[in-house]
Amino acid sequence: MTTPGRRSAGGPRQAGAIYGATLELLAAKGYDGLTMEAVAERSGVNKTTLYRWWPAKDALLAAALTDSDLLAFPVPDTGSLRGDLLALAHAIAGLLTDAATGPVATAVLAAAPARPQLAAVGASFFADRLCREQPVFQRAMDRGELGRACDPAAIMDLLAGAIWFRLLLRGQPLTPEYLSGAVDLVIDGLPAAD
Repeated sequence: MTTPGRRSAGGPRQAGAIYGATLELLAAKGYDGLTMEAVAERSGVNKTTLYRWWPAKDALLAAALTDSDLLAFPVPDTGSLRGDLLALAHAIAGLLTDAATGPVATAVLAAAPARPQLAAVGASFFADRLCREQPVFQRAMDRGELGRACDPAAIMDLLAGAIWFRLLLRGQPLTPEYLSGAVDLVIDGLPAAD
């Protein structure tokens, strides 16, 4: 998936430093404090280089969120849908609680409702993430664990949404028991009455 303003081959040679500076500034100063000038200064790259590859900070932020190794995690292949979803749940929880990545996620979440361009950046990031997770659902269908009519986006919305909500809105810990229970609820639905 190519984000507008993003070089399909990865951007300039200094892309890693640029993406790192972008996400560090976002975490430290929020969306309003993130400027092309500050990214240029922190990354040691000329501002004209930034504008050559990304016409505005939203395009740069989209590339940093999608292409940076900071927010990447491997797509699991445990041999079962439950195992894969549990591994994804732990990876999401790790991103939200890690000192390096948690502030980035929080800054994007906090700023997006008031900024349609940033909301579009978030939508692009999550669309890319869903594309990367697609093999989990294809393998589950191939094993007969999921019907072909399943909606992987809805499954991930339910799982990731529960994790985000519990941590960021309820202020509750993401314990292994909670993550396991959330996966079971997504897969099995509500338990029947006794």
